[in-house]
Amino acid sequence: MPLSLSYSPEVSDAKAAFAPIVALESTIVTHGMPWPRNLETALAVEAEVRAAGAVPATIAVVGGRIHAGLAPDALEALARAEGVAKLSRADLAAALARGITGSTTVAATMICARLAGIAVFATGGIGGVHRGAETSFDISADLQELAQTPVTVVSAGAKAILDLPKTLEVLETLGVPVIAYQSDAFPAFWSRSSGLAAPLRMDSAAEIAAAHRMRGLLGLPGGQLVGNPIPEEDEIPRAEIEPMIARAMADTAGASGKDVTPALLARLYELSGGRTLEANIALVRANARLAAEIALRLA
Repeated sequence: MPLSLSYSPEVSDAKAAFAPIVALESTIVTHGMPWPRNLETALAVEAEVRAAGAVPATIAVVGGRIHAGLAPDALEALARAEGVAKLSRADLAAALARGITGSTTVAATMICARLAGIAVFATGGIGGVHRGAETSFDISADLQELAQTPVTVVSAGAKAILDLPKTLEVLETLGVPVIAYQSDAFPAFWSRSSGLAAPLRMDSAAEIAAAHRMRGLLGLPGGQLVGNPIPEEDEIPRAEIEPMIARAMADTAGASGKDVTPALLARLYELSGGRTLEANIALVRANARLAAEIALRLA
């Protein structure tokens, strides 16, 4: 059974010209935001990549084919669809074999980006070790993926609903470089600082690109995580968001598995009066701009 991988005309032309390309995930479209903000945000993020001089490749599985780059009508159809599967490493192959449609999480997007020859990926925040993981064992596949798939992932850190100290510990154990961009602190998604020191700091896209190349020369597996703090004017300070997170966790205690994060984010949207969504959009756009700069240095 051959692997089905399709490129949009824009991405195909970029590959032929060895132009810089930035991978974008599709879970934010299907599970992260309500209609029509999901489509508006996806189009805005793609526009940020283009404005910075690179080509966006939103990745999704449609009808059993990996698509690297979605035409506007296909992106809108995905944004309007209901009941779309949320694919990670564990179920990506099964989804392709069965011919279904699904959006890609950070882990699945990294796998597909590698297959498509795309070295840089922009997202909102990665998954990690969930609070209470010492009893639930709920740890995102994103961490293992960063340890084995050679893609540089630009995010606003790990999602603030997670246990961030344990997430950093696991990343260190797995040998994943964690780089804070122009900051000494590891960012916490909606907040510029988690209060935790970043393992590494780099102040330019050129440095990050050079580190990506050097990992290849050393033959090291895996990628690197870039933590790009949310723009200052858009952040929700940690002192404000932490009580909301505690309340949201109590209110969504019955959620499990892949439903945990969407349930928490939806409750936080309500508790914050919509501020978390606006901050989420701002940070994803900022990450797209930085990812495009890194891709330009790698092209």
